[in-house]
Amino acid sequence: MNNMKKILIAGGGITGLSAAYYLQKEINEKDLPYEVKLVEAGNRLGGKIKTTRRNGFVIEQGPDSFLSRKQPGIKLVRELGLSDQLVRNGTGQSYVLVHNKLHKIPKGSYMGVPVNVRPFLSSGIFSATGKLRAGMDLVLSKGKTGDQSLGGFFRRRFGNELVENLIEPLLSGIYAGDLDDMSIMATFPNFYQLEQKHRSLLKGLQKTMPDKKSQGKSTGKKQGMFYSFENGMETLVESLEETLGDIVSLGAGIDHVEKKEHGYHVLLSNGEVYKADAVVMATPHDTLPKLFSQYDIFDELRDIPATSVANVTMAFDASAIKQDIDGTGFVVSRNSDFRITACTWTHKKWPNAAPEGKALVRCYVGGRSDQSVVDLSDDEITDIVQNDLSKTMSITAEPEFSVISRWKNAMPQYAVGHTERIANVRQNMQQKLPGIFLAGSSYEGVGIPDCISQGEKAVADVLAYLRG
Repeated sequence: MNNMKKILIAGGGITGLSAAYYLQKEINEKDLPYEVKLVEAGNRLGGKIKTTRRNGFVIEQGPDSFLSRKQPGIKLVRELGLSDQLVRNGTGQSYVLVHNKLHKIPKGSYMGVPVNVRPFLSSGIFSATGKLRAGMDLVLSKGKTGDQSLGGFFRRRFGNELVENLIEPLLSGIYAGDLDDMSIMATFPNFYQLEQKHRSLLKGLQKTMPDKKSQGKSTGKKQGMFYSFENGMETLVESLEETLGDIVSLGAGIDHVEKKEHGYHVLLSNGEVYKADAVVMATPHDTLPKLFSQYDIFDELRDIPATSVANVTMAFDASAIKQDIDGTGFVVSRNSDFRITACTWTHKKWPNAAPEGKALVRCYVGGRSDQSVVDLSDDEITDIVQNDLSKTMSITAEPEFSVISRWKNAMPQYAVGHTERIANVRQNMQQKLPGIFLAGSSYEGVGIPDCISQGEKAVADVLAYLRG
């Protein structure tokens, strides 16, 4: 027992849970002399993954799905034996609100960038001048090398109109950020790589995207790109919690971490001091300067901003929606007089989310340009959402109930230079704080599969470190 190594995982979001799962798996399979403890400051696990089940509705208060093409998510689901509970999103027309009018998003695009040019040429979203300017991508030379803003990159290739009317509403929503501040290398490096290899993004995408016709012949009906669970995304969290058992401690945040001659002393909020040989910090970046206050290593992380967002989910009887829209939802361009940034017709995107004869609508507010809205009262936020919805669809009754979710400073912003900043912090940690490892949405991806992947990578780093 004197050789037993202790590993602490800080944070009970999907990153910390994944790290704990894969670490415990390695210990059990290889009979390693290691002990794992996961501490979470709050009274629940899952972080931003939060499902409310009410009156037959399945309401996601955080992310509603994960990308089916990203393998870390699928791998974990299979290992937990949850594959039979997966459901794919319903497919249908998506819209973008431009100048207060709904337009169909042209088919044959990738993140708003044309792959099939013909639907873009016939779309009413863009003027003739805007279409001509976007076509300049075919003849423009490569841009500068190195990190740059997504907004600057896309505007140089396609002009303002395609960016503001389509690309920005689609991409900004993922990070709740401003395209002109977001780092291309930290968010969508594939676009940069396409330009460097093929010069033209349009040509690059046409050469590298899967052939839709051949896909259709082999797979038949088009499948949704996203997975969720029959009973909501929190199914994943509940399964991990059950699997991990008593290695999890709720209501036990970290107050301070102190380096000792051998390992670390971690002071917990309940007064306990946990002696750890290695620590995985799966907490938001803004907690680290305080927890390691005697070091300046994490001062760079203070430069990473975080935005606040909120969403409102409203349940209706289907008869209350008189002017229905044939689709799954819409995003909003900044040139529209709306405060909501997007709307999902959840009962169409996820048919399992609402009982038959009911409708479920989810709207989003907040982001970099409208932080104050998150601090409004429930009634004020609901009024804003209902007022905006009335401009696009006719709803003749009040919702049966509403669920409002606020996420304060929950969306880390990957500004230009982000990857370099994180690499520099990690390099300094190796020298001054060996055995401390970072993982989570603040660093290398905000999606659920990205966070799972970071948790798994942290496990590999911990094991390599403890083996010397």
